[in-house]
Amino acid sequence: MTSAIDQYLNAIGQTAQQAKQAIAIAPTSIKNLFVLETARFIIHSHDEILKANAQDCELAQSKGKDAAFIDRLTVTSQSLHQLATQIEAIAQLPDPVGGIHNLQPQPSGIQVGKMRVPLGVIGMIYESRPNVTVEAAALAIKSGNAIILRGGSEAIHTNQLFAQCISQALYGVNLPEGGCQLITNTAHQVVAQLLQMRNTIDVIIPRGGKNLVALVDKLSTIPVIKHLDGICHVYISAHADLKKAVNIALNAKTQRYGTCNTMETLLIDQDIAEQVFTILLPLYAQHKVELRGCELTKTISNSIDYTHQADTKTQTIPEIHQAQAEDWATEYLAPILSIKVVQDMSMALAHIAEYGSGHTESIVTENYTQAQQFLRAVDASSVMVNTSTRFADGFEYGLGAEIGISTNRLHVRGPVGLEGLTNEKYIVLGDGHVRQ
Repeated sequence: MTSAIDQYLNAIGQTAQQAKQAIAIAPTSIKNLFVLETARFIIHSHDEILKANAQDCELAQSKGKDAAFIDRLTVTSQSLHQLATQIEAIAQLPDPVGGIHNLQPQPSGIQVGKMRVPLGVIGMIYESRPNVTVEAAALAIKSGNAIILRGGSEAIHTNQLFAQCISQALYGVNLPEGGCQLITNTAHQVVAQLLQMRNTIDVIIPRGGKNLVALVDKLSTIPVIKHLDGICHVYISAHADLKKAVNIALNAKTQRYGTCNTMETLLIDQDIAEQVFTILLPLYAQHKVELRGCELTKTISNSIDYTHQADTKTQTIPEIHQAQAEDWATEYLAPILSIKVVQDMSMALAHIAEYGSGHTESIVTENYTQAQQFLRAVDASSVMVNTSTRFADGFEYGLGAEIGISTNRLHVRGPVGLEGLTNEKYIVLGDGHVRQ
């Protein structure tokens, strides 16, 4: 017997399937107009969106959600205008759909190349971040895909208002409103049943905590573009510039705590550790970052007389707690940092290989050869030199926005923008050619 949820989801799936062809062949100008109209409707609905978000945040706080969770859930006037600006930037990006490349003549006389095509119907499952509703819709439609959105129940009021803006924009440019649908049923079983809809959904993209991604990976009968947790490292080499090292390590941890590209572990060469700790650790203490270090980290820090440093007399003296084994494998999403002193880069690389999540890793060094070795040796979706891990972001990469950061090895890796939501098919051009 078909349940009410089955009927509800099947209707959504069928509607998306009916819409996807019109979206796939829509002219670039129409898709760009949709994106701009979405941004316009968001600004027009500014007050209603903030009111709905305040309701979501109040409910989340009443349920005891932590500060990092509330931070991801919160929409402010500033972030709303920034979201609209990011969406508008998507309209300025090249449309990947229909692009042909590597068209090569063959000895038979035919020409063989590849064309970029949409993935089809995308199922997006995400938690807490309501901005994902808008970013995912804009990227999906611009890349010629239909999309089904299933946000977390904690953001349902905000998501519904964003979905209304998207629907108005689709209607206004004569694209089918079924091209973007928000699942408003917040029952837990919806996700499990959504993951079985392989006849109507072509790819699933989960964006959230480790538990959500693991659940999707386990239950889905549909291909998954995974966005795993971000256990990101900054490695300060003995060849680092001291000022750069301090600025990068401070920014990577404290610029924002609840994001997947925030540094969770600082690795530092023993030869430069005392110099860096003398300046950096009091700064972490000022930001109220809890520090968990290895034995060598504690030993070196305890040997420093912070009260006698010229610029640190009024600063809080850092306290180092003993790091436990699980700290190296934890994505804190909070003002907590693990610190490990290493002998050299080979030890740093071994630590990253064992505990990194394949998200983002950065080295601070002035040694060109060492930087190149790090870039080649580290297995992650983003590998950086002399910059903060917080730049691992679709907007910062020039993608306009991102639908997630893939840690997959196949199809797409890193921030997923327009091109990442397309695939390729071979095209063959002939002029009456037949095979001999």
